[in-house]
Order: sequence, then C-alpha cells, then structure tokens
Amino acid sequence: MSTKEISTKDNLQILHEDNHIIVINKRVGDIVQGDKTGDKPLSDVVKEYIKEKYNKPGDVFLGVVHRLDRPTTGIVVFAKTSKALTRLNETFKNRETQKTYWAVVKNCPPKEKDTLIHFLKRNTKSNTSKAHLKEVPESKKASLSYQIIKKLDNYFVLEIDLHTGRHHQIRAQLQAIGCPIKGDLKYGFDRSNPDGGIHLHARKLVLTHPVSKEIIIFNAPTPKDSIWNTL
Repeated sequence: MSTKEISTKDNLQILHEDNHIIVINKRVGDIVQGDKTGDKPLSDVVKEYIKEKYNKPGDVFLGVVHRLDRPTTGIVVFAKTSKALTRLNETFKNRETQKTYWAVVKNCPPKEKDTLIHFLKRNTKSNTSKAHLKEVPESKKASLSYQIIKKLDNYFVLEIDLHTGRHHQIRAQLQAIGCPIKGDLKYGFDRSNPDGGIHLHARKLVLTHPVSKEIIIFNAPTPKDSIWNTL
C-alpha cells in the first residue's frame, strides 16, 4: 500500500521564491524532470504554479538546474529567468555550492565520522552505480564526508557533505561501507518503505544568488514520518 504524496501547484513546499529563482522541498513521489515513465515532472508543476500565481499568458520559463533521485526528498532549485539559469548552471558545474544531506541507515558505519573516496562506475541498463576502491575503466572519482548525528533504537542518522556530484553517489558509497539507506532496495536494503521512497534527504544548500550575489542558505524540513520526526 503506497502512501506516496505528489506535489501539485496547490501544495508545493516552497522554501524560497524571488524574481529569479524558486526553491522547492521535493516530495518522495516527485520526479524533477520528465523521463520515460511519462509522469508529470516537478518542473511542470512549478510552471503551473507560476502561471496561476502571476496570471502569466503563454509559456512560463523555468530552468532545471540540478536533479534529485526520485525516491529522495529535499531541496531543488529552479531558475525563473534565462540569466539566472546560465549563472546557476555555472555555479553547480564548478561545485561552488555546499550540499548537505541526511541519511538513515540500519548498520553503524565503521567510524563515527569519515571521508569516503571511491570510483563509481555507472550501469545504464540497471540505472545503478557501483563503488570501487580503485579506479576501474569508465569510473569517476567520488568523494563525500559523513558523521553520525543521531543514534536511534534501530537506525543511525548520518549527515553527509558531498564533494562531488556523481550518479547515485551517496547511495552507492554508503552501500560500499555496509550501510545501505533505509528503503533503498536498489542498493542493498532489505525492505522497501511504504511510500516507495528512501530515507535520503537533501537537507541544506548554500549558494550564491545568481543575480544579487548574496550567499543564501536553504534548509528543507524533513518529511513527516516516525523516524524523521525524532530529529
């Protein structure tokens, strides 16, 4: 029985909005950009919201700057102008952002805090990435730091700072140290979550505003469930 909630123009979780950017707290069921499922992407939902709110005629411009995996929740930034999109694309490409995630895992990591470096090789057929300790053909270096921020009865909550942005990076790297994320069947967890999501949340993002050049910090509240509610 799925309890997956999808964002609509009427229930969007907006963390920030100005003339140039709009920042959304993505739900589990949201897909950021259209794919082969044909499901309506979050980008279209945000366009509908903007069109209605500002009574805009014709097509609404909205630029997708980065993505989150479908079963993941948290911060997604969209550009409302082409100028903002160009600048944000550069910011993300040059890794001039700070991204912090929270993950819930069942097994205790080998260390209280650590930096993990792996070489990730993507398998497009299975849409997964495998973390290797040494470089293998067609692999890309992946780096993150984690620390345990809370110990629950059956789980551990990790705070993760990403240093690179690889496909399924956190999921693959945590699996490699024996700590798959709660609900993540694809990466070794033993059972799924009722909503089909995983306990990985894009919690915090620090970036320079593309137009005002101010440094802004966004924090996304966690989804409401018995585990996230303990934080």
